[in-house]
Order: sequence, then structure tokens, then C-alpha cells
Amino acid sequence: MIFKHYTIALSIICALVLQIMPMPGFVDLYRPDWVLLVLSYWTLALPHRVNVGLAFIVGLTLDILLGTSLGEHSFAMCLSIYVLAANYQRLRNYSVWQQAMVMGIMSAFYNLILFWLQHMLTDVYFLFTYMWPVLSSMLLWPWLFWLLRKLRRQLRIN
Repeated sequence: MIFKHYTIALSIICALVLQIMPMPGFVDLYRPDWVLLVLSYWTLALPHRVNVGLAFIVGLTLDILLGTSLGEHSFAMCLSIYVLAANYQRLRNYSVWQQAMVMGIMSAFYNLILFWLQHMLTDVYFLFTYMWPVLSSMLLWPWLFWLLRKLRRQLRIN
């Protein structure tokens, strides 16, 4: 039962690995925001254990792994998780499909903050391809939600 104590950390590590895993270029455009989705689930399920502080640390880790300017993903992750944490009681009562729509909005918010920061730092221009992860994150949310909820309930994590 030692796995029970490290379930949240292991799921975040798996999300980080999925986020940096090499993929072909045409598939990489659609890569979902794995870390955002996993942190969002744990924030909605256990807001007293997963919050903005953990989002900051995981965002810094993602910055280091992706080689971006330190603080880009951290800032975007903190803002996104803050919005979810502030509204977790309302969002928990939504159906999974409504939550998928909210996760699409959160993913768009996250990606637009990242674009804005990168535009300020490197003068990159907006392309619609920056928004493909929003669609894939939205489509992935119900399955990730059900998987993590089943894991949380079987291990009785609270």
C-alpha cells in the first residue's frame, strides 16, 4: 500500500513524461496538455492537497524539461489552477462532458497565456496550430477523469 501515499506524485510524473515524450511532428501538434489535465483533476478532487503551490513547482519542472524560459509554464499553470481551485465546488457538480468543456476553456486559457509570454519574450506570432492541444485535451478529459477517479477510489485517497 505504499503506492497509495505516492499516487498523486506518480500521476504527475507520468504526465510530465507524456508531456516531453518525443512524437512525430504531425502528431506533436495535437499533444494534449497532460500536466494541466492531471493537476486539474487532482485540484478538483482534492483541493486541500493539490493547489497553486504544487502547480508552481510542477510548472517550473516543466519549464526545465522543455527548455523554455524559467517561469513561463509555471505562471500559466498557476493562473489556470487558481481559477479551478477558486471554483472547484461548482465544477465538481458538472457532468463529465460539461467539465470537458470547462477543461477546453482552461486549456485555451493556459495556451494563450503561454503564447502571450512567448510573444513578449521572443516576438513569436500567433498560429492557429497553437490551439490544437485545446481540442485534444477536451477529448481526453473524460477518459483521464474516469481513470484517475477509479484509481483514487480503489486506493481510498483523500
